[in-house]
Amino acid sequence: MRHALKWEFPGGKLEPGETLAACLQREIQEELGLVISIREALLPNRHTYPGAPEICLCPFICTVQAGLLALKEHKQIAWLPLNELKTLDWAEADIPILEDYLFLKQV
Repeated sequence: MRHALKWEFPGGKLEPGETLAACLQREIQEELGLVISIREALLPNRHTYPGAPEICLCPFICTVQAGLLALKEHKQIAWLPLNELKTLDWAEADIPILEDYLFLKQV
């Protein structure tokens, strides 16, 4: 909750022995109640917030396979057209991921 009221892509911390894909699938299930499949990895982003250790965000493009969306840890969620994603107030570490994704989609 360090970046309250900032928009972030969902995900979480890698558990020992867990793959990046399995981590994301577990976190999405825990946080949103959705089962996802991984389609494609995007470029990771390393970022350091003041007073915190460096983090590495490892993003994936995913597809929802099953489940009913339930906000278990988040205050709000938004499914937006690509051209509206930049209107949100993003956490700093997520901005390069958003830009890479939009470049990939040529928006």
